[in-house]
Amino acid sequence: MKTIIIGAGKVGYQLVESLLHENHDITVIDSSQDVIDKLNDNFDVLTLKGNGVSSQLLMQADCANADLLIAVTNSDEANIVSCITAKKLGTKSVIARVRNPEYVTELEFMQKNLEIEYIINPELAAAQEIMRLLLDSYNSYAVDFAKGRVRIIEVQIDSYSDLANRQIKDLDLPESIIIAAISRKGKVMIPNGFDFIYPKDNLYVLGERNSIDLFVRSLGVPIAHDNEKIRNVLIVGGSIIAFYLAKELEQVGVNVKIIEEKLERCRELAEGLNNTLVLHGDGTDIELLKTENIEKMDAFVAATGFDEENLLLTLLAKQLGAKKVIAKVSRSSYNSVIETIGIDNAVSPKLITARDILRLIRGGKIVSMSLLLGGQAEVLEIVPQEGAPIINRPLKDVGIPKGVIIGAIFRNDKIIIPKGHAVIGRNDRVVVFTLESDVDKVKKLFNPKRGGVPSHELFNSD
Repeated sequence: MKTIIIGAGKVGYQLVESLLHENHDITVIDSSQDVIDKLNDNFDVLTLKGNGVSSQLLMQADCANADLLIAVTNSDEANIVSCITAKKLGTKSVIARVRNPEYVTELEFMQKNLEIEYIINPELAAAQEIMRLLLDSYNSYAVDFAKGRVRIIEVQIDSYSDLANRQIKDLDLPESIIIAAISRKGKVMIPNGFDFIYPKDNLYVLGERNSIDLFVRSLGVPIAHDNEKIRNVLIVGGSIIAFYLAKELEQVGVNVKIIEEKLERCRELAEGLNNTLVLHGDGTDIELLKTENIEKMDAFVAATGFDEENLLLTLLAKQLGAKKVIAKVSRSSYNSVIETIGIDNAVSPKLITARDILRLIRGGKIVSMSLLLGGQAEVLEIVPQEGAPIINRPLKDVGIPKGVIIGAIFRNDKIIIPKGHAVIGRNDRVVVFTLESDVDKVKKLFNPKRGGVPSHELFNSD
């Protein structure tokens, strides 16, 4: 697929990295020569220096023959204009990043009247992801699929765990769950029965939701009860994410405080929020955190513009007594650090954006997906297309590639944890765990067509 990306900041750079694994023919436009040089040093892509709003530059990028254009510069207005221009020049489909909260109410109008097929808002998506994590029963990563019937959860192994220093084949695991992956020192691996589990490993366990909950309880992982639900949240950093998150929390009756260092931003937040207490101060000030009763907070969210500060703040909040801590982190290189220092959850707007775009443009019908460990691995809920190689054949005869795990089949409101004799039907929903490097193999299993996604199938996922 011929794809043009305008803007190679954090989100654009992540998109280049992810889409190259999808065998896209990529052209990147950016106004910074330093960014262009970095792209040329790291990726096999065509680069053009300039303003993506320019029709002349878009024509130079062969916009008329492009299947997809994604505009993710720092300017909402430039992204919108680039997409409108690209459509007029013949690009088949366009995606614009729009971040400003003032535009949120206009998104439907823009899509319908400006012919922009999809509008992404990384900050709103990140806030919604943090909201999900806050309301979840677990402190660690946990995501549900198949209408809530299948769950994948991250379990951290300590030296006292019954699983530590044992081979997987020797574990007495319920039949309704599987160990889909092991993360060790920031690297993810798909294990087999002969692999050992060691202290400090992070396991990704996939299976039927109730069975997962029972298994996790047996390991001593605490699950919140109704009287332990989130009621008080402290946010440090008055970012756009913080604004969206506070709005979401207000709607469900949660008490919210935001600490922001810039006085003008405090005024903006106070004007835009209804029941949130906005405090002018330094969120790294321990005395201020104690004064605001951090030890009584059900959750603490670090949402400043600096990854390092967010990581340190969440560690500090944990030590001071906050029950659940979440950091906004953009750099994928910090994944191993996050695992090591024991932060409950880290949310990356750029990964969430990449996930949403990948779900839209891939072949097959991807119902939902989640990116793990900075995009090293993915969990997909996918409906196979007619004529796909995986349909109506025992899995043992399909030849499931190494690096791909068929974790669960959702059929007629029932969950099947498949063995080799299991058969996938045309209308089944299938939960698949895969390494990023093997995503193309998953596409070949679930999509009969070769060579990418036809343009008419873009944005038609369920």
